[in-house]
Amino acid sequence: MSDELKKDVEDNLDTEEVLQDMEDVQEDQELLETAEPIAGSEEAQDGKEPESKADKKAAKKRLKNDKKQDALKEKIEELEDRVKRQMAEFDNFRKRTEKEKTAMFETGAKSVVEKILPVVDNFERGLATVPAEEKNSPFAEGMEMIYKQLISELEKMEVKPIPAVGEEFNPEFHNAVMQVESDEYESGVIAQELQKGYTYRDSVVRHSMVAVVS
Repeated sequence: MSDELKKDVEDNLDTEEVLQDMEDVQEDQELLETAEPIAGSEEAQDGKEPESKADKKAAKKRLKNDKKQDALKEKIEELEDRVKRQMAEFDNFRKRTEKEKTAMFETGAKSVVEKILPVVDNFERGLATVPAEEKNSPFAEGMEMIYKQLISELEKMEVKPIPAVGEEFNPEFHNAVMQVESDEYESGVIAQELQKGYTYRDSVVRHSMVAVVS
């Protein structure tokens, strides 16, 4: 092989090697450019700068504070619910207590009225036996005044006599102890009152003892 031909071959070999090296470099560059966003953080993929340590610390602190606020809010709601339940329970207790007190008072008042009624009966019997000529005497007038005062105080306590004579018999208010014949009243009507009955606030304290037309 001539020297000139040999030189041409060597020159061709050098050119091919250079071209091959250039292609290898270009491929490596492309690989590096492709690998950078994959190997980087999420900020690198989004085109943003990666967060610093201070930013990460602040983000963690914000997250911690948010969790504390959520826990505090939940605790406040729990306390508010507990207070509402306790207030409702107290209101129910207050109403129940007032109702029980009212019932106890009415029971006690009815018991007192029951004990006073025999005294009223005795007053009425005593006044009924006073002779006509003595009804204007100071003693009879004094007894009449005491009787009226007693009846007035009972009326203030809402104690009222139960209507009887001429009324239709009602087992809720009357106690029939006998049957009688009558030309004045129809059957089932009360013709005679043997003992006066009374109510206290629309509740029967003592039933009237009556005689009913048969």
